[in-house]
Amino acid sequence: MINNISLAFVVLIASTQAYAVESLISLESHYSAKETADRFESIIKDKGFTVFARIDHQKNAAGVDLTLRPTEVIIFGNPKIGTQLMLCNQMAAIDLPQKVLISEDADNKVWLSYNNPQYIKQRHSITGCDKVIDKISGVLNTLSVAATAQ
Repeated sequence: MINNISLAFVVLIASTQAYAVESLISLESHYSAKETADRFESIIKDKGFTVFARIDHQKNAAGVDLTLRPTEVIIFGNPKIGTQLMLCNQMAAIDLPQKVLISEDADNKVWLSYNNPQYIKQRHSITGCDKVIDKISGVLNTLSVAATAQ
């Protein structure tokens, strides 16, 4: 009986992991953190997105006598896309507007990261809106690759 319970537990854990989605997508950048952030901001503005804020956490840390590797968050959006996601499930608004994190790790590698739209879909139990999720995924990927690739 213990073997059957153990087996059932392993199957349950394995099946749960099969449906788990990574919450963040990260791309390594070929540029410094500042240049990556500048490139991303320029690209999204050129594409008609609104930049709501650009937060320089490194600068804010220095303001309170703390040291932090380069870390910036850009908050941006486009109501034509974001509203479609909220129409699928209004609770998705907690994850909007979109954000990207540009950070430098301990190995001096620069990363651009963003919330995986598939994770947002799973988090809010969104059904019947795969076209919207796929569109958002494609747009975020295209913007991020443009900002990080040589």
